Amino acid sequence: MPLKRILPVIVAAILVVAISLWWTFGQGTRHSYMVAAANPYASEAGAQILKRGGSAVDAAIAIQAVLTLVEPESSGLAGGAFMLHWAPRTGKLDAYDGRETAPAGATPDMFLDAQKKPLGIRDAVLSGRSVGTPGVVRMLWLAHEKYGKLPWADLFKPAIKLATEGFKISPKLAATIKRDTALPSMPVVQDYFYSKDASGNRVPLAAGAMLKNPELAETLKLIAAKGPDGFYAGPVAQKIVDAVTHAPALPGTLSLADLSAYQAKEREPLCRAYRDYRVCTMPPPTSGGITTLQILGILENFDMGQIEPMSLPAVHFIAEAEKLAYADRAKFIGDPDHVHVPVDAMLDASYLHKRAGTIDPSRSMGRANPGEIDDQRADAYGINADIARPSTSHFSIFDPDGNVVSMTTSIEAPFGSHLMAAGMMLNNQLTDFSLVPEVNGAPVANAVAPGKRPMSAMDPVIVFDKGGDFFAAVGSPGGSRIIGYVTETLIGLLDWNMNMQTAIALPRFVDRNGALEIEKGTDLEKLTPQLQQLGHEVTPVELKSGLHGIRLTSLGLDGGADPRRDGIVVEGAR
Repeated sequence: MPLKRILPVIVAAILVVAISLWWTFGQGTRHSYMVAAANPYASEAGAQILKRGGSAVDAAIAIQAVLTLVEPESSGLAGGAFMLHWAPRTGKLDAYDGRETAPAGATPDMFLDAQKKPLGIRDAVLSGRSVGTPGVVRMLWLAHEKYGKLPWADLFKPAIKLATEGFKISPKLAATIKRDTALPSMPVVQDYFYSKDASGNRVPLAAGAMLKNPELAETLKLIAAKGPDGFYAGPVAQKIVDAVTHAPALPGTLSLADLSAYQAKEREPLCRAYRDYRVCTMPPPTSGGITTLQILGILENFDMGQIEPMSLPAVHFIAEAEKLAYADRAKFIGDPDHVHVPVDAMLDASYLHKRAGTIDPSRSMGRANPGEIDDQRADAYGINADIARPSTSHFSIFDPDGNVVSMTTSIEAPFGSHLMAAGMMLNNQLTDFSLVPEVNGAPVANAVAPGKRPMSAMDPVIVFDKGGDFFAAVGSPGGSRIIGYVTETLIGLLDWNMNMQTAIALPRFVDRNGALEIEKGTDLEKLTPQLQQLGHEVTPVELKSGLHGIRLTSLGLDGGADPRRDGIVVEGAR
């Protein structure tokens, strides 16, 4: 056959292949999905929802319901959360705030003792006063009304089945039960997380043991049938109020009226350019987004791409930028519905350039001071003093239509307040407020007030490429260390061109404007003498991040689950 007759056939075949590749990969791996969550049961539940035709928000609801059961030490429906949602068909990025609120009976001095000194960590956390009005259920309902595809009630079936039939305790849950010295003395949980040996002594449940939660199953059925009213009113609400107001230590004031009045909020996402990307996250009342963007904005003044990953210069520059941003975090951030938060001033490029100029490549600055932002209201704030603990959970979802969810969810400390009601662990999020309402006469932006949301460190992120298309979603648990975990992972992705799993598995370090904490047992420990020569106070510790992320590449979806936790990535197609 002459070449001129064969050529059109060849060209046509190439076009067919090209169109097929464009449809598969250029359209966000159409019909493909991925879930990265902190527990296999949760990842599988989310994947099954997507396979059945559900949306990313549908999967998020199923995942959170399952995590309430299988990861009760980290998050739950009686806690709070922040969610970012990307809808490529409309080009809309939504930010949902499901943060807990202080009850109407909260007072600025509720975490002070009789001598007006801050309560100790144990006394503040293990109390009824620490429990805030939960926000997760109303937040998920709000997102489902806009982006849900499957019926609300169907999304709770996986969790109801597991709660009724039982699930195997994960290694992380078993280890957390074993090392928690307060659990054996707390009502309800002592019977739930422990068995008794032949002598009648309480023995913590071990990894692999089967655990059922019929009370949670009944709670989930009520929420499934009645929506938020199944949680914020009726028997579930009454059980929560009873547990708080009759707590064995420092009973709280949470009321049925507080639960009924709770409202989740849609907020404007916080986005800034970094290199060739646009990084988007949650605005206050979480400090996670603004602090991450500050760190990146400072580091944009240095060519991080030319610095060897996790080398001495890399750790030094990132740690110094973290010091500066954490110093601002402690002074300027609170609930924007109650206090003035100078977001634009904190993220101003010239301000961050000036902050970057204080970094000496050859010497640590020691403790950083908050910056001067020329804002009289914010400059008058005192320094925040909270006792945030390293718990929480994060999951990322990519659905077959290219919709993305990046959601961080928490009950604050491991097992929250250690109070249990309606089969759920109750949060202790109110200890995320500053324990002292003022410092040297200056009011603290994050002081307690009725109806106010405590400052968080949760940091769900969605990144877009220079064309405006989805590039990555990531987030982590870890208390105030979340910010460092997420930011360092973003540097791995955006500066060092790592895949998601490699970036997530990097050895962790963080400087919260104090000691430089480096992950014990990693190669970072070898840098200790050199970091000390630069003036860093180095402390090797266990850094239990729980990063879960998804990246979109020209070859398809690329996911990662933190090896420090029990999570997995599940992918498939429908």
